[in-house]
Amino acid sequence: MLGNFFTTLKKQPDNDQIITRRRYSRRECDRVVSVIDGKTYPVENWSLGGLQIAGDERLFGIDQNMDITVKFKLRNDILNVSQKAHVVRKARNKISFEFAPLNQRVRQNFQQVVDDYVAQKFADSQMA
Repeated sequence: MLGNFFTTLKKQPDNDQIITRRRYSRRECDRVVSVIDGKTYPVENWSLGGLQIAGDERLFGIDQNMDITVKFKLRNDILNVSQKAHVVRKARNKISFEFAPLNQRVRQNFQQVVDDYVAQKFADSQMA
């Protein structure tokens, strides 16, 4: 028993490691909205694992499956990404969804959003 305790202590991260329970980093910097059942909701943040929207939490039930279209404003285009998701958390005026497993096309679309953001930031840095 004491040996297990010391083994656990040795597994603690050093100063360079960050412990997180998230599989994917959240993005809050993109211009994005979501459309659910024909209604548009602002997206608080999103990742490859899901998204959080601002809205009336009473309209959604925990574990409710939804078809969500996420609309991203890119530099020269608007990209619509449709994905199935289910409600995992609700709080006052916030609803969190977890995406169903992503197919390759959806992953490529999400990567396009990230690439567009990076390209825009680089272009902005060259203008100064």
